[in-house]
Amino acid sequence: MTSFEETETQETVTCLYMTFYHPHPEKMMFRCLNFCKQEQVGAHEMAQFGRDSNVCRYSLMDTYVSRIQFSLQFYRKLNSSEFCFEIKNMSKKKLTVDQTELGYLNKIDLPWKCIICFGDYQILAEVQEGESADYFETYLNLAEAPILQERCLPSLQPIPQNGISSSLFPSQGQSPIEIDENDSY
Repeated sequence: MTSFEETETQETVTCLYMTFYHPHPEKMMFRCLNFCKQEQVGAHEMAQFGRDSNVCRYSLMDTYVSRIQFSLQFYRKLNSSEFCFEIKNMSKKKLTVDQTELGYLNKIDLPWKCIICFGDYQILAEVQEGESADYFETYLNLAEAPILQERCLPSLQPIPQNGISSSLFPSQGQSPIEIDENDSY
């Protein structure tokens, strides 16, 4: 047998891509994060984010951030080969995942693509599925612009004086008709 035949089959690894944004990065709250570098995390480990660098794997150096702000747990769904993450709010401060607000100790499955918000922090989280049950990887980036504005949010349109938005009643290619208030319908 050749060494090629004896080598183990390579598994793909689940990767959690996280892009961080804060309006005042000059405050250096991200100085302890390793950006643009993949990092392996054991499947049994809890990925914790917060201010306490003795407890949290990912430290945010900001007095607004709780000692432990939130945690991510890697797990396999019951009777499935699919791996997922669960996010748990470890702070008494509000944390939202997309539009879902999590109170203290509340947890939900992390959607495959979502925005995590607390205070002025915005984190775009994207999961790339893999097969390895032993570990997952994280890859952190820093955004220069607010993530909520970059994501496909509906554009704000002016609302007419009657308070009814024209987007609620599509005109289907018709141009507006001007009616004199003295004319009868």
